[in-house]
Amino acid sequence: NGSYGIDLTMSSVFGNVYKDKRILVTGHTGFKGSWLALWLKKLGAQVTGVALPPEGSPSHFELLDLEGGTLTVDIRQLDTLKQTIISVEPDLIFHLAAQSLVRYGYDHPMDTFSVNIMGTAHVLEAARHTPSVKGVVVVTSDKCYEVLDEPKRFVESDRMGGFDPYSASKGGAEIIAASMARSYFKTQQIVSVRAGNVIGGGDWAADRLIPDLIKGTESKTPVEIRYPKAVRPWQHVLDPLSGYLVLGQSIISDKPVVGAWNFGPDNASDWPVDKVIGEMQSHYPDLQVSYSKEQHPHETGYLALDSTKAKEKLGWEPVLTCEEAIAYTADWYQAYYKDHSVISNQQLDAYMNKAKTKSLSWTTSE
Repeated sequence: NGSYGIDLTMSSVFGNVYKDKRILVTGHTGFKGSWLALWLKKLGAQVTGVALPPEGSPSHFELLDLEGGTLTVDIRQLDTLKQTIISVEPDLIFHLAAQSLVRYGYDHPMDTFSVNIMGTAHVLEAARHTPSVKGVVVVTSDKCYEVLDEPKRFVESDRMGGFDPYSASKGGAEIIAASMARSYFKTQQIVSVRAGNVIGGGDWAADRLIPDLIKGTESKTPVEIRYPKAVRPWQHVLDPLSGYLVLGQSIISDKPVVGAWNFGPDNASDWPVDKVIGEMQSHYPDLQVSYSKEQHPHETGYLALDSTKAKEKLGWEPVLTCEEAIAYTADWYQAYYKDHSVISNQQLDAYMNKAKTKSLSWTTSE
């Protein structure tokens, strides 16, 4: 893990716009939210998190031991949420709080709809009554699109849909965000973001491929695989987060970026599940899998994003290949389980240095 020991001057990224800004992150106790909170803290932001306590242990958020405000609020409770956001007076909101699992959505559809659709509406309703807020970055999912019979790379203007409750809830959140943006937000900017299948260290969620493979390795039991040929746009968590932060930079700087944005990997990272497993086995030679013969709830066979808009209008692009994303992820878990160390900070520094060698727009101080 020595390759992660490089430090980067934080003032040289994202135009230094986050320093001393009040940033509110909903869902900061989750996997993606905790990585975002870590990054914002390193950028000098005053971060306030609004979320329920982390589910289960271990928790990436708790392992990071971040200093700063955590407010325990259920986003389904509008009045409490509204009072909380108004009292914080944030400059910008990143909305990540969500029910984020497809299979849980089948078992708990009403919970999924209430958190993902009404929760999003509540965050935006609170934001429009908070004069300090310059904008909201609403995080949904690549599964918000209506999946047709033929495989295609989705662009932001494609129809919203959702075969299963989780996917429908994300399509619903997108429609709510677009509607409220048009109806109420004349000076504040509302953007929505759709990422690919995000992987990285610190994810222990149930029914997700990489966490399942890690748990199987640690318990020395074969991991049951449901859909070995399903193709997904795999990407390391820091790649879409860099896109969210670029949008936040534009909002804080009063540059117009309204609408929806895809942040997916390059085409070469659209891998079937069994290829991801093979790559993980190069890091974990003892990893064993079995293939389920049972009937399982429907999941899309092919899912891919077209991120041309973000590349052309924001100068954003992914930093890590799929192989590198898996290597970062394997390194993180090996450091945690073998050395009892958390290398999130070191990986974030290494990621930013790698981005700087690519001369990406957000790595400059301008």
